[in-house]
Amino acid sequence: MKRMSRARYLSQICLSLLFAFAHPAHAQVAPFPFPGAKPADIPQAWRPLLGEYGPETNALIVLEKSAKLVLRKDDGKELLLQAGGRPSGSLISVDSSGGLLPVRFELDASFRATSISLGEHTWPRRKLGPDEGQVFQIQPSRSIDDLRREALAAAPPQENGQFRSPDLVDLAALNAAIHLDIRYSTTNDFLGTPVYTQARAFLQRPAAEALVRAQQRLTAYGYALLIHDAYRPWYVTKIFWEATPPEGKIFVADPAQGSRHNRGCAVDLTLYDLKTSKPIEMPGTYDEMSERSFPDYPGGTSLQRWHRDLLRWAMESEGFTVYEHEWWHFDYKDWHEYPILNVPFEKLQFEATIH
Repeated sequence: MKRMSRARYLSQICLSLLFAFAHPAHAQVAPFPFPGAKPADIPQAWRPLLGEYGPETNALIVLEKSAKLVLRKDDGKELLLQAGGRPSGSLISVDSSGGLLPVRFELDASFRATSISLGEHTWPRRKLGPDEGQVFQIQPSRSIDDLRREALAAAPPQENGQFRSPDLVDLAALNAAIHLDIRYSTTNDFLGTPVYTQARAFLQRPAAEALVRAQQRLTAYGYALLIHDAYRPWYVTKIFWEATPPEGKIFVADPAQGSRHNRGCAVDLTLYDLKTSKPIEMPGTYDEMSERSFPDYPGGTSLQRWHRDLLRWAMESEGFTVYEHEWWHFDYKDWHEYPILNVPFEKLQFEATIH
């Protein structure tokens, strides 16, 4: 993936959203290929060095690839870093095909790199997302309670055309291996406060059936699906939009258009390990508003990227398509055949069955 500036990144998102709304029945693409053999994890001593350095328009990425520590430039060229043992900040070398270039990492007390120097030039570490173990959060522009009252009193946009009758299925009842971690029902979300009144997840029946098939594919590799969000009532989309400051609205759906979550055909999810029940580490965190959320972001480790690609392979093999700026967001192929819905979770009272 060719790296892009923040301005270009935002413009690309705008164009993709406009394209999605203008072409609701766009052609299906070939499923994502199986990612191949599972790579080994990296030496622990390399982890504090991984990340991005320098300005966003010309950043350097330190990543692991094929069991090697690599420095990736903005133009996509990759240079091999020679490093071993615990990083101490001492000079190491880059194989630049034209000789050895001295490189130095400045480290903090926890041995985490804070900058990188190549010769006479130094680049500070970029802060892309939240600290490890944390979630990305914004400061809501207004009280969530006030926004909820206003959103519940508002009405979704009127749509013309014929749609399928909604048939939402409760995902918790489908397969014992599919677990829920509904972030928007907790304070562990991007608003820092619960928005959903219940920790539940629903999809339209064809999408739910496809999700079960994706789960069955993953079981053979020792993984299962962890659901963060699925059907989202329209009023919640309006809360997200109104709570987000102007500079961040590009990352949330416009309630005037509705979202595929509102149609019950979009799901946010990740993997967890069937043996340990622990979530799998990906190149970026859920709901992170940075380039690390791209499904083809080149940074991180080979194992992180392999897990991300395994999830994509399983989902796209069953009729879902990843959203081009969020590795965790998948849209089911028939999303445009369902209407925008605004039914709160507590009014969806039924037991799901998949035959």
